[in-house]
Amino acid sequence: MSTAAAPGRILNIPNILTLLRIAAIPVLCVLLLSPSREAGFWAAALFAAASVTDWLDGYLARRMGIETVFGKFLDPIADKLIVMAALIMILPYDRVPAWMVLVILGREIIITGLRGIASTEGIVISASVLGKFKTIFQLVAIIGLLLHYDYRWFFGIDHPMLVVNMHNAGMFYLWIATVITIWSGVDYLAKFMKLIAK
Repeated sequence: MSTAAAPGRILNIPNILTLLRIAAIPVLCVLLLSPSREAGFWAAALFAAASVTDWLDGYLARRMGIETVFGKFLDPIADKLIVMAALIMILPYDRVPAWMVLVILGREIIITGLRGIASTEGIVISASVLGKFKTIFQLVAIIGLLLHYDYRWFFGIDHPMLVVNMHNAGMFYLWIATVITIWSGVDYLAKFMKLIAK
């Protein structure tokens, strides 16, 4: 077996991508200390790049056959940390309702706790398709909320039909993400209770 494929090797490409995603969090927070358009743009670009690495690290780990316990542990933590950081940092600018942030973060904390309890009992509850949709809508919503301002996406033409208010777009997707967050949380809790009862 090659060194790169050794299951115990921590510093492989997927895990490095995950660590880079965690390293991006303080940079994201520093950018979001300012509510300016420029800071929001670069924060959105950084968040989007981090979101791509979220997909890429999992894909590479499976493709290269180098999935590790360290990676399986760290990857979901990195995802939750960067989402939490982005939402908390824009709270003071009233770009997102506090109750939505509470619901989203509360769900993640509860489900993480339930997974920990289940794992100690040797129970594995597979992720549902709802969780995947929740993540997608959350990421799209946060990018919109970070951009926040009006953007002219068609060659800079200033026409009402060609100008998109990114805050409104972000809130549209955040509402969907919040509904799916509650739905998937209830679904996971039901699965957990059913398996524990057995």
